[in-house]
Amino acid sequence: MINKLVAKIKKTGAPVVVGLDPMLDYVPEHILKKSFEKYGETLEGAGDAIFEFNKGIIDATYDLIPAVKPQIAMYEQFGIPGMVAFKRTVDYAKSKDLVVIGDVKRGDIGSTSAAYATAHLGGVNIGLHNFKGFDEDFATVNPYLGTDGIKPFIEVCKEENKGLFILVKTSNPSSGEFQDQLIDGKPLYEKVAEKVAEWGEAHMGDDYSYVGAVVGATYPEVGKVLREVMPKAYILVPGYGAQGGTADGLKPYFNEDGLGAIVNSSRGIICAYKNEKYEKFGEQNYADASRAAVIDMIEDLQF
Repeated sequence: MINKLVAKIKKTGAPVVVGLDPMLDYVPEHILKKSFEKYGETLEGAGDAIFEFNKGIIDATYDLIPAVKPQIAMYEQFGIPGMVAFKRTVDYAKSKDLVVIGDVKRGDIGSTSAAYATAHLGGVNIGLHNFKGFDEDFATVNPYLGTDGIKPFIEVCKEENKGLFILVKTSNPSSGEFQDQLIDGKPLYEKVAEKVAEWGEAHMGDDYSYVGAVVGATYPEVGKVLREVMPKAYILVPGYGAQGGTADGLKPYFNEDGLGAIVNSSRGIICAYKNEKYEKFGEQNYADASRAAVIDMIEDLQF
């Protein structure tokens, strides 16, 4: 799947992933009204509205971008109907030939880790049949439990030709409380990066490993170091835009050929119609505002 992701980035010229992280107050009134008329002001109504909101954004942007990244917590808050909306979003994005990165941040050991991997990247056997659960192409994983937590994911990825993005250095302000702590003279995030490079050696695509890394856009000097530590790992970069990351600060995350990283934007795209810059589109045309925001982001990332 890393080969497909790289190929689509080359084709679109857009190292961009749209974060489909909807809150209910992001959804325009006309979509809410229609869903609530069908299902009432219920969890089912909320789940349907969220999917329809996502569908509009996917329809408006799928020809411009290589991938989307739904954040599962935004769906879990609506219970089972929210999870149905998550699955519908994954399936619809894949029907548009988008690569889907499931932002699930799972992390456990043994059979539990294997079950998480099966749920999001693999399939489960029931009788004579094999069924896919959520069936994303990539999943984000927390490495805090070490190799015991990562190995089951890698095994499923090998079977299914799928991939991982492992948290290395996150963009939130307090990440340094643990991630910056020195161990043998190196920050913990650099030690994690070394393990990502090691894990990735056993699961290579044509040019990059199926085991990638998450490195926040708010630490460009860290990004420069980690690019060297993980030369074959694709880097998923959150924190652009709303969290303060800038295009100029993202250059160290990329290789000289312009590959090696993909930059996420969530609110800046899915809530673009609320931004003064795009308010001319109005609520009814929220998806067109999202398209305009994607085009501007692509232009911004032309180094």
